[in-house]
Order: sequence, then structure tokens, then C-alpha cells
Amino acid sequence: MDNKEKILLCIEKLKSEYPNSKCSLTYNSPLEMLIATRLSAQCTDLRVNEVTPTLFAKFPDAHAFANADICEVEKCIYTCGLYKTKARDIVEMCKKIINEFDGKVPDTMEKLTSLPGVGRKTANLVLGDIYGKPAIVVDTHFIRITHRLGFHNSKDAVTIEKIMRNIVPEDESNSFCHRIVSHGRAICNAKKPKCDLCCLKEFCTYFNIDKNFSKQKI
Repeated sequence: MDNKEKILLCIEKLKSEYPNSKCSLTYNSPLEMLIATRLSAQCTDLRVNEVTPTLFAKFPDAHAFANADICEVEKCIYTCGLYKTKARDIVEMCKKIINEFDGKVPDTMEKLTSLPGVGRKTANLVLGDIYGKPAIVVDTHFIRITHRLGFHNSKDAVTIEKIMRNIVPEDESNSFCHRIVSHGRAICNAKKPKCDLCCLKEFCTYFNIDKNFSKQKI
């Protein structure tokens, strides 16, 4: 079985196990999703969802953020961690969205990653969930699980994204990434994966061949 055959089997198993899996961040616009995703770095989605209602009520659009006192943004997002850096990035990204993109969240990887604080992970999430474009969102769950399944032996997110783009069908890519996150939270956690309960165990290198290979801490 090659990787393209294997990924199709994984996709079907995950579809059955997590049919309604989606991004767990709460948002009502492209800008809200972009900002919520920036806040989620080294912070749980649950915490972000607790913070954003107040944040977005106080700063309802890009102009409000662009003109905000950064200290006021910091106060709203303090519990998300790294709040000074995140507040600065949010204000600066909104300034750039207004000045260079007519007030709209851009819809290409190149333009999105030109925004302060926006990397490929965030850009892919926006491209997939907001604009319906093929996207591979490489987070820690995705790195760990695709490694355990035997699709790569890398720790580099860009390398992993490239590898997985070559084997995941474009029309399945965004949903596949969300289901991988759901699977990582429910079953395939970092320290004690529940292999006996795993819907992917028959395809999994970690389960079937060599559990010691995962000690690379990927």
C-alpha cells in the first residue's frame, strides 16, 4: 500500500469517527477568525473563546483595532499568554489590512503571511475555513499523528505541509486537518495514546511496527 492509498483509508476512517469535526474557535467574520487564531498560539481554544467576545465587542472591526491603544488590547487578551506580542501583532495586522488590502482579510498565502504574526499554519486555516481553498494546517497534533502513521519523519512544519499536500486530496484537505486535531485530542495524545481505541491503528506505524520510533518527540 502506498501513501496515497493509505491516506484515503485514513480519511474514510476519520470521517466515520468525527463526521462533524470543525475548527473549535468561535468567530463571526474572517477578521475575527484571523485574530482568534493568532491568540490561540500557545493557548487553548477554550481560553481564546472565553476572551474574544469581550475583545470583539470592544473592537468590532479592523479600523477599531488599528486605532486602538495597545494597552487596552493587552488588557482584553491578558489571559491568553504572550499578550504583549499578540496585542502588537493584532493592531499592526489590522493597520496593514486597512492600508494594503482595502480592509479585507486577504485570500492568498503570500498576502496572509505578510501580515504581522501570521505564519503558514494560521494562513492555511484562514484559506481553508474562510475561503474554501485547499489547506494543510500543520499544528502539533498534525505533526505527531501523521508521523505516527508513517507519512513522514520530519519535525519541520513546512516540509510536512509539502509532503502531505502531495498525498491528501485537495477537496479533503481542510476537513482532514480538523479531524486529525479531534483525533489527537480524543485518542492519539502525545504521552499516552489510546491505541486500542484508535480507528487508525491498522494503518499506524507506531502501533504496528515500532513504538520506540516515536521517542524522537515529534
